[in-house]
Amino acid sequence: MSGLVLKLAPKERVLINGVVIENGDRRSRFSIMTPEANVLRLRDAIHPEEVNTPVRRVCYAAQLVLSGDTDPDNARQQLLRRVEELSQVFTDPDSRRVLTEATEALVAEQYYKCLKSLRSLLPREERLMAYRQ
Repeated sequence: MSGLVLKLAPKERVLINGVVIENGDRRSRFSIMTPEANVLRLRDAIHPEEVNTPVRRVCYAAQLVLSGDTDPDNARQQLLRRVEELSQVFTDPDSRRVLTEATEALVAEQYYKCLKSLRSLLPREERLMAYRQ
């Protein structure tokens, strides 16, 4: 088992199981070997005031699990429903693949992988929203 490999820039911060860790002055790389560890790069975090679209809402809900602010067991069903709702809008094959990856990650309780998959939909959602206006 190889674990999750994190490559951090100087002074980059990451949240691991509710603890904020800041990297030193040099780039570094380390592996998280515990499969259940909750990891969130703070540079990728969505702030509450930015939760203004459907994909951002689902990403934020997954992020709350990673930060330890939401119970994973309670959040999983809600996240699965929200991903299903997104599948009604994102019908192209690539988006379907992303949503399938997110669903599989949720079923496996891999919230970081779910969040990573869902974040790839943000640029598409932005284009759809711009087109709608």
